[in-house]
Amino acid sequence: MQIRSDPLDELAIPDGTTVEEHDLVTDGDVVVGGQSTVEFGVRGDDVMAGERVTFGGHIEAEGDCRLDMWSEVEEDVLVGGDAYLGERAQVGGELKVAGNVDIGDDVDIQESFEASGHIVIRNPMPTVVFLVVYLSQLLRIGEEEAAEDLASQLVEAEDDEAQPLVVPRGARVSDDAWRVSTPADIGDDCRLHGNIRAESLTVGEDNTVFGSLRARGDVVVGEDTEIKGDVTTRNGDVSVASGATVWGDISARDVELHERAVVEGKIRVSGELTQVRDALGPEKPADESDDAASATAESDTADTAPESEGSEVGDETPTGDSDAEPTETDPVEAADGEVTGATDDEATEVVDSEDSSDEATGESSEDPPAVESREAVEAELDGVVPMMGDDPEHGENGYDEDAELAEVE
Repeated sequence: MQIRSDPLDELAIPDGTTVEEHDLVTDGDVVVGGQSTVEFGVRGDDVMAGERVTFGGHIEAEGDCRLDMWSEVEEDVLVGGDAYLGERAQVGGELKVAGNVDIGDDVDIQESFEASGHIVIRNPMPTVVFLVVYLSQLLRIGEEEAAEDLASQLVEAEDDEAQPLVVPRGARVSDDAWRVSTPADIGDDCRLHGNIRAESLTVGEDNTVFGSLRARGDVVVGEDTEIKGDVTTRNGDVSVASGATVWGDISARDVELHERAVVEGKIRVSGELTQVRDALGPEKPADESDDAASATAESDTADTAPESEGSEVGDETPTGDSDAEPTETDPVEAADGEVTGATDDEATEVVDSEDSSDEATGESSEDPPAVESREAVEAELDGVVPMMGDDPEHGENGYDEDAELAEVE
């Protein structure tokens, strides 16, 4: 981080910040710029406020608390570490400090005062002045790296530490509205009350804002975030991510809306309205697709190979051992009534030829029924008398030769 940059140039709300019963609660530090008004109570790790900052509730700091001159707190100030109060600071309730206390001139504490460590009554140097003097001394002696590290430690947390909540100079924060003249950045998993007014707005994921968003520049609403109000920008664009819900209208120059986002209101645009769809994934290169197709073909071939081998084995006709003795010849009756003899070898050859012909044609191996000739049937029926009664009207064959045949249409 460059030390020339202003650490209070935007409203920064870290992950997990909530507003609970008129208290602004965060896991990290709270840094409030000068001449700001915070109508909430504040609960955090270290609490630092510039000149002429007004708090509408109490302050609970697990670490240190530093209030510059002319600062006002309407209720109690409870500090787990050390406390620093500038001259003419006012505390409307009790001041309880677990560590040391450094108090300036004309500090007004309405109720009791309690400290477990040392109490020094003097005029402490304002926080901003102290930082400027300290950094200038480091730069003067050539410790530029140390100055950079100090500036980074003041405004940036380590990876395992919570990010600080930063309220820029001249801001006003209340249940009704958060008004800043700088960009605003809201983290994830936050629950906030009030309309948010800023130069530009970026809202993270899984947030709930009970109010509207208004900015001069761009407004970005993250995934699964719920905005219970309107989203308006004067000269910027609005982007609503997947799963986000806006319970109000959207007014912007251009609007980018995800297909899974919900807007329970009207959308007014002076430019373009774009719908964003989920990507179907990167297309596979031609070489990879060819390899996949060949692998699929090889797997299909491997699956069908055992089946074909099994079918060939099953279709084979067992011939028995070559040393087996031949059986007697079975008589075979021909179609003309003659009886012929056939050896076992000839019968086996006939069966093999029939099986091979069946496999070639794909037909069943069963023989079709034999069709007898007319002469064979008449020979079998020779001498058979038809069973019929004595009827003079019928002939020898049992038919009425004089009967008229019915016409068939």
